[in-house]
Amino acid sequence: MKKGKPEMEDDLRSKYDLKSLRVRKFGPERKSFGKTTIRLEPDVAEVFPNADAVNEALRFLIRVVQNNQVSALTKQPHSSSEGAEKSS
Repeated sequence: MKKGKPEMEDDLRSKYDLKSLRVRKFGPERKSFGKTTIRLEPDVAEVFPNADAVNEALRFLIRVVQNNQVSALTKQPHSSSEGAEKSS
């Protein structure tokens, strides 16, 4: 009689592709699959209770910047007519 490892029955189906599995690490170095991770400085993190609050504030800032860019474009005088008036 041989004393060794008993043969284990393989319950995995052949259709499973184990080579495509990804291993998740623990801790801050781990990958977040499909998501972008942003690290906030401690003083900024104190102001925002969660990710939704950060996203809401950033979306507001985006709207303000976009509105200011549109306003600046509409308030710009036309340089060709302005130059003609100044030279007269």
